[in-house]
Amino acid sequence: MSAITTAGRSGIARGRIELRHTLTTPQDLWAYLFPAVALIVVMIFMRGSGVPGMNFSLSSLTLPGVIGMNVALGGLINLATQLTTEREDGTLLRAKAVPNGMFGYLVGKIVQVSGMTLIGIALVLIPGVFLFDGLELTVGSWLTLLWVLVLGLIATMPIGAVLGSLLSSPRSMGMIMLPTMGIVAVSGVFYPITALPTWLQGVGQIFPIYWLGLGTRSALLPNSLSAVELTHSWRPLETVGVLAMWAIVGLVAAPIILRRMARRESGSSVAARREKAMLRAPR
Repeated sequence: MSAITTAGRSGIARGRIELRHTLTTPQDLWAYLFPAVALIVVMIFMRGSGVPGMNFSLSSLTLPGVIGMNVALGGLINLATQLTTEREDGTLLRAKAVPNGMFGYLVGKIVQVSGMTLIGIALVLIPGVFLFDGLELTVGSWLTLLWVLVLGLIATMPIGAVLGSLLSSPRSMGMIMLPTMGIVAVSGVFYPITALPTWLQGVGQIFPIYWLGLGTRSALLPNSLSAVELTHSWRPLETVGVLAMWAIVGLVAAPIILRRMARRESGSSVAARREKAMLRAPR
């Protein structure tokens, strides 16, 4: 068995252990439940509103977009947070010291973050299926949802790894969070993107969050709802193309940037970051 294969299997095992650990930690369970409950409550309040010009609940239109947003935020924010946190506490340095340790570490993070993201999606989707009417739930719908989720994770997680590698500590996550929330706001997650000015529609379509929302809407909504989308269609080929482009960019850039980041890791740099963190801690 090759060293890469061994590292990959170790990474998978590590990712499963870390994922299982999150399911037994109260703080992590709260991080799963609170956003899901908050989103469901928001969509419940939206049930009285309809899609302009159509007899369809705005909450049912919003649910698939929220699922797409969860995929994007899971891949981008969760992975970046994990990397910055474990860079500061020395976990990355220990992984670097093991042959092919960085490869195994990344495999483990991919397993863990993918699992966390899918759990978060299930906590929104399962109650949403029972609470909101009009969703299209066929075999074809679930297959479409599957490829959108898989391609979406492939498109976002490498970018999340790049962002996490560029940040020096978890306290710098605001540099990612604020722009990401701005992108969510112009991505048509909570209302049709056609309601935005034309130039903001163009900005929203650059990033994967819009396309993830569009892909999940195409999976879970009736075809008639495509009338409220840009070009009045689900644009599946464009969805695949844009998400694949982000995936390629991330898969090319992430290994290069991660290797450079790993080369800069040393015991002294970890100690310096810990000392800064202790100085900032309240006393």
